[in-house]
Amino acid sequence: MSNSQPTLRQGSPAKRVAIVRAALEVFVREGYARASVDAIAASAGVSKRTIYDYYGDKEQLFLSTLEETKSAQAAAFQQLLDRTLGQVDDIEAALTVFGREFAAEVARSAERAAVMRLMIAEVSHFPALLAPTSNNHTVQHALADRLAELHDQGLLDIPDPMEAAEFLGLLVTGRVNHRTWYGAVQLDDAEIDRLVAGGIRIFLRAYRRAESMPERVDR
Repeated sequence: MSNSQPTLRQGSPAKRVAIVRAALEVFVREGYARASVDAIAASAGVSKRTIYDYYGDKEQLFLSTLEETKSAQAAAFQQLLDRTLGQVDDIEAALTVFGREFAAEVARSAERAAVMRLMIAEVSHFPALLAPTSNNHTVQHALADRLAELHDQGLLDIPDPMEAAEFLGLLVTGRVNHRTWYGAVQLDDAEIDRLVAGGIRIFLRAYRRAESMPERVDR
């Protein structure tokens, strides 16, 4: 008797997108335990059998939904990096623009907030969500690579790019997450700008190259 798992179908890309969108909506609304594959199938406009053919079971559907959603977020983050930290002359100005856009996305993306709350609620039941191959780490690696490039250009002094990327992410989004209760409370542009400016100021005190710092004028 074979113990091999059944081969899953790749299926229609359009159907996969519809299933992931429907699954995220149902999992966010109901939580993993109460969410039903029947409800997801009905919302996606596909049969229950199609979902099982594509994903195997409810657990794999849940994990795949989160990974596919975070993959899209990671791709958007890469575009943000290219747009704001691609060609840099003024490091403080560039980091501030990056920080504002990233923090605003964190504060105002209903999908990002929903995924974060869902993961927090379910992580104790799904340790795989903490795996180092997750897209949270993909985002950190992308930022670390960009910070390493800025180091090579002489704009920053970054001895440990992964550590610096973690600090920068926390400095520009940490207080925003707390103030918004992970997307539940709205912040205006002025407040986001203030929080980001403080984070960038602290980051540059730690990582700006000494020779690139503005000269201090004694009074």
